[in-house]
Amino acid sequence: MSQRIPRDSGNDYTEKMAQQRREFVATNTAASLDNIAHYSVDPAATAGNIENFIGVAQVPMGLVGPLRVNGEHASGDFYVPMATSEGTLIASYNRGAQLLRDSGGATVTVVDDAMQRAPVFIFDDARQARDFGTWIEQNFAQIAEQAQTTTQSGKLRDIQQFAAARMRYLRFNFTTGDAAGQNMVGKATFVACEWIVANYPGIKRYMLSGAMDTDKKHSQLNTLYSRGKRVIAEVTIPNSLLQKTMNISAQALYKARSINQIGSFMAGSINTGAHSANGITAVFIATGQDVANVAESSAAVVYADLDDNGDYYLSITIPSLIVATYGGGTGLPTQQECLKILGCDGTGKVHKLAEIIGATVLAGEVSLMSAVLAGDWVSSHDALGRNR
Repeated sequence: MSQRIPRDSGNDYTEKMAQQRREFVATNTAASLDNIAHYSVDPAATAGNIENFIGVAQVPMGLVGPLRVNGEHASGDFYVPMATSEGTLIASYNRGAQLLRDSGGATVTVVDDAMQRAPVFIFDDARQARDFGTWIEQNFAQIAEQAQTTTQSGKLRDIQQFAAARMRYLRFNFTTGDAAGQNMVGKATFVACEWIVANYPGIKRYMLSGAMDTDKKHSQLNTLYSRGKRVIAEVTIPNSLLQKTMNISAQALYKARSINQIGSFMAGSINTGAHSANGITAVFIATGQDVANVAESSAAVVYADLDDNGDYYLSITIPSLIVATYGGGTGLPTQQECLKILGCDGTGKVHKLAEIIGATVLAGEVSLMSAVLAGDWVSSHDALGRNR
């Protein structure tokens, strides 16, 4: 007969309750939780991050760097903590970081910043929905005022509108300070929608999300209009340096990029690059980001060009990098340590973190592209990526 997982309704975040649940697992399964039970985190510190706490998942962590970043918020050399169980990953990113550093560093720019909630309003017909859209435009100031009663750091920037049938989809775009902001904008949009319903007649019903915010899933809308931080990292690498460090020419890399663009198009890929999800995920785990946001954050547009002198220009645009330096898992002890390594703990550091991640991803892109062409891809995995 099934048994309920032990819980304490008064205070469930204690070592006593964690131990009870581990004993429950040992009694009801064939598992021993010796490693899961080995941690330095105070169970009380996990309140708001987990339920039914039993321990921690320990992921190996390595260090990449020095990574030179020429950003508007991150400037200088950084050592980047990355948590992964994939052998060769840290070595590859380190190789790319060296190439970027020797090329003068990666120039990184945050060009947009917005988090969305996208309610949909339903009417009797399309004309009513169209007229409602005009009213929304005329009353934006009042809507923004209502939304911002729920948050000190969130600001309603604009509202995009999309029409279909007798519905009007509204995409509320907020800036969210140091937080990723999904919950923040959900609450703010709900209050705004309730005010709209109270002040505009004829609405049959509405849903707080009509799925055009595409939370935890990729969309072309995010690629075009951004979700989270839109980050562009770029570098110009001398051809001679590519030959020396990667044993590959700029011309060969450029030609390969053209071939890969066709392959990505034929596959219907959301990413024209090599593997941005690898670097993003590893940094996300280390710094306490919501790892499910890799679904949006892994989308990327890679562009390459040959300069007149034969040097190699490479850039990656990450249109939906969802990161935070406040809230969620960023406050956990080990994740705080990783943010401190990057100098990204405290207020006003979220764009700095975004720029560092952008440069990290660029390092991984050029390293893997080069390895595939130079024949190092398989041999490096054989040497470093197998448990022996």
